[in-house]
Amino acid sequence: MATLHHAPFCPNSRFIRLALTEMGMEPVLVEERAWERRRDFLIVNPAGTTPVLVEQTGLAVPGAGVIAEYLDETRGLGLNGRRLLPDTTTARVEVRRLLDWFLVKFNGEVTEYLVTEKIDKRFMPSSEGGGPPDMNAIRAARTNVRYHLKYIGYLIGQRRWLAGDHLTYADLAAAAHLSCVDYLGDVPWDEDEMAKDWYARVKSRPSFRPLLADRAPGMPPAAHYADLDF
Repeated sequence: MATLHHAPFCPNSRFIRLALTEMGMEPVLVEERAWERRRDFLIVNPAGTTPVLVEQTGLAVPGAGVIAEYLDETRGLGLNGRRLLPDTTTARVEVRRLLDWFLVKFNGEVTEYLVTEKIDKRFMPSSEGGGPPDMNAIRAARTNVRYHLKYIGYLIGQRRWLAGDHLTYADLAAAAHLSCVDYLGDVPWDEDEMAKDWYARVKSRPSFRPLLADRAPGMPPAAHYADLDF
């Protein structure tokens, strides 16, 4: 059985949790607080970042993008019609483009600000950057999420799923990031019905249930967070 080093509100960790569950894998979950720089975890991943997948053989695979590629290389062919990275070169490029959009761009413009300022800083010591939230960062994230939501709506206006006719890594990555923002009540769902309908479809999948059960200590989710018909 594989082990996944993760953080419950690390969006890239959430993406890999979704992917693993969609593939029928149930890893052992080990929670990491990156700012603690736990020695045993740094041995596994000197960068000290989550997620990291560790196979039974001891092979450590760090980073959401690397893990996604690794899972496709090692398990993808056995998934037949449920493969999360398509077979054709053109389709694979589009999924990878959107993976970069959400794992890097969306994260840097929205999720990292909100999760850091609203959740992580509550548990970090002041020496590691803990303390009151930076409201300027939060306001920037709330502004930025609006055009990302519109882009999702635009894509779904052209396709059944974000990258084409089938569910792919792109949908799971986007939904994982939005789930963190949605927990905090910072997604303006009323601004794009198509994006909302797409998220409801992903949110209703069995793989999403463990994410909807996550709770940040002392911080309940938005009232609609676990509602499949929000």
